[in-house]
Amino acid sequence: MKPSLFPASAPADFEARHQKPLLVHARLCAEYGAPFPFFSTKDPLSELISALLSHRTRNQDSHRAYQQLRTRFPDWEQVRDAPTEQVQEAISACTWPEQKAPRLQAVLREITERCAGPCNLLFLADMPIAEARSWLETISGVGPKTSAAVLLFSTLRIPAMPVDSHHHRVAQRLGLIGPKVGEAAAHKLLEALLPPGWDAQQVYDHHEAFMFHGQKCCYFHTPACGRCVVLDQCPFGQARVQA
Repeated sequence: MKPSLFPASAPADFEARHQKPLLVHARLCAEYGAPFPFFSTKDPLSELISALLSHRTRNQDSHRAYQQLRTRFPDWEQVRDAPTEQVQEAISACTWPEQKAPRLQAVLREITERCAGPCNLLFLADMPIAEARSWLETISGVGPKTSAAVLLFSTLRIPAMPVDSHHHRVAQRLGLIGPKVGEAAAHKLLEALLPPGWDAQQVYDHHEAFMFHGQKCCYFHTPACGRCVVLDQCPFGQARVQA
């Protein structure tokens, strides 16, 4: 028997109100082969640096920049204290290295000061999720997507859900969020649709399944609605195929 998506303690009204998002979750997970292996084994501070490098940068380029940075500087204290031009040179593969190099160093200095010494951010595991996210988001330039990514993707494996552009687009077309809800505001709204008590793997599967659907079917331009496994749940797709 397939396990329920709802915790045993979930009230009936919760289940009734959340049937659609969880039906979509189940279909997309089946379509793309969940459970998905976690792609990252970085500690949380390394995950934060990687996320900051990835802003407006192709994955392959930000990965190369990150690898070059780690090769040049074996620990984050060395990145923090190095001449900025050396950090900029190390991350030249990413977009705007001249802006990101001083930004990375400023973030590392701020974390060092707030932690009163070298800090690996492992202490976030001892905080409630909302508190851990709030701590991260008080760092200049860190928003809800990055804070969730640090908690979920890193070795912390904390069930905070990031919403990227693909996830956001799919959710919007399905009508899970309104047409004017931005990515930042979408985090709380979409997270509220998930059953309480889901672990990191379940939250990760949810995010990855929506992301894969956006990449492989629900394209920004000319989505492949005719082969969409959740077409019957999607007002956008139904209107499009009937036009």
